[in-house]
Amino acid sequence: MSDDVQTELEEIRASIDNIDAALIHVLAERFKYTKRVGRLKADHDMPPADTDREARQIARLRDLADAADLDPAFAEKFLTFIIDEVIRHHEAIRV
Repeated sequence: MSDDVQTELEEIRASIDNIDAALIHVLAERFKYTKRVGRLKADHDMPPADTDREARQIARLRDLADAADLDPAFAEKFLTFIIDEVIRHHEAIRV
């Protein structure tokens, strides 16, 4: 591999690393808000899951993914993974 290719590869990977770090920080911020939702739900005896909201969010994220040229099925899997974790947190808060 030439030095030019190696340099370009390292530059691209550095950008990927920066995006990964940003994703982690954005997810942490999102979970701060979902924990607040969980406490509010627990305080008012509301169920941890809201299937209507989840369905709306999945549809919204699929549309955003499609517009961003990202596979909507991947976006749905990603959001479903996050929702499952949020519900787990909400259930733990209720205990």
